[in-house]
Amino acid sequence: MQNIQLYSLGSPNGIKISIALEEMQMPYEANTVNILKGEQFSEEFKKINPNSKIPAIIDPQGPHGKPISIMESGAILLYLAEKSGKLLSKDPVERVETLQWLFFQASAIGPMFGAFGHFHTYGKDNCDHPYPELRFATETKRLLTILDERLQSRSFIIGDQYSIADISVFPWVIWLDVYYQASEQLELKSFKNITPWLSKCIARPLTIKGLDKYSFKR
Repeated sequence: MQNIQLYSLGSPNGIKISIALEEMQMPYEANTVNILKGEQFSEEFKKINPNSKIPAIIDPQGPHGKPISIMESGAILLYLAEKSGKLLSKDPVERVETLQWLFFQASAIGPMFGAFGHFHTYGKDNCDHPYPELRFATETKRLLTILDERLQSRSFIIGDQYSIADISVFPWVIWLDVYYQASEQLELKSFKNITPWLSKCIARPLTIKGLDKYSFKR
């Protein structure tokens, strides 16, 4: 069996796929795309992902036994879960719930947390007005509240089972604290259900292995 080729980096979106591949125990090779050097804009990489973003994969044994390139972390997680039969419930209700939270991350958590982090960490040299950071900080806290409420009386986002929904979301929560250093501003410790959930996620041996593949701090 040929290994899946992963092209990624240690970012919240990038780290999801190595975690999933480790948890699913699917053979793969991790290739680093250095976005600080602009490697994502190379013609070679654009053949894999025309949007020049990480992560992306090539599965040499895709549908009908032919190679396939896949972009977008949510789409990759769904593809891998369906191929492996892991981390996505076969129960139709739980499956729909998982997909809802997967899309919630893609449409809300990723863009809003990322926008907050930009203005909080990088944007101050170009914008000295407090509005952008405040706007996205407020939205980030609103989304954290939704997540916290979802995790009430649940071990993971979809009940008792770790899933691609958890893998999609939890690296972004770590990023708020470790990389953006915004724990105090966002009052992360006040979200009482998020803290134990996060601890459960990052205590899993195969998840740790996936995090370490790209030296993701936690």
